[in-house]
Amino acid sequence: QVQLVESGGGLVQAGGSLRLSCAASGRTFSRSLMGWFRQAAGKEREFVAAISWSGGSTGYEDSVKGRFTISRDNAKNTVYLQMNSLNPEDTAVYHCAARAGVLAVLRTVGSYNYWGQGTQVTVSS
Repeated sequence: QVQLVESGGGLVQAGGSLRLSCAASGRTFSRSLMGWFRQAAGKEREFVAAISWSGGSTGYEDSVKGRFTISRDNAKNTVYLQMNSLNPEDTAVYHCAARAGVLAVLRTVGSYNYWGQGTQVTVSS
């Protein structure tokens, strides 16, 4: 069982930065694929980034490549999403997700079986 709690969201101007954190509880965190997804109002939840349990493999959605960086600290049971050069299209609720026991970096909502409640990110123009 993994429980996830996100933090770090807020209101920021276009061009600004935020760092999201996701604190995980449970013994399987260090062996879990971790992902970030986002859901804008009226839209489906979409993949943002993911990182393998070792941190050796990552994946990003095309629109965030070069602007967002996912990382993890297994000693702290925490995964991070550094978001730079934010624009209004990044406005959404950002959710952390986990999937234990896989090596691949997965990009679909259905691939993850643990989810956090989300943190709101609002980017003003």
